[in-house]
Amino acid sequence: MLTEEEFKKLIDALKVDLRLAEESLEETARDIIAEGFSEYPVFIATEHEVKLGELLIDKDEMAATYSIYATTLEELIERKLVLPERKAEFIKAYKNPGQFMCVMLITAEIASFVFLPYTRGGDKT
Repeated sequence: MLTEEEFKKLIDALKVDLRLAEESLEETARDIIAEGFSEYPVFIATEHEVKLGELLIDKDEMAATYSIYATTLEELIERKLVLPERKAEFIKAYKNPGQFMCVMLITAEIASFVFLPYTRGGDKT
């Protein structure tokens, strides 16, 4: 179990990585919604390669802590990373995708959903 300070360090590193391509991530979330793939875009941030979603940021190419993948709630349910019976709970907790990134942070220590605001502001969805 991580201490609050250890969790904060992970989130701080995540924020740095997300800011590297924030505009692209925000556009990806808008596209997922606009093209009808999902109302619930999710970004996966991980230290290791995963076979989930589409790779947007390769940590090795960007000298980052995490690789970032784009996926959807529906894929997470299909892959049983979110249980079908928890779908309503997830949707209730989900924040406005025009203002917040939904990120599933996966490290050796944890797997946790976090919602981080876009720094550029403004709701574009």
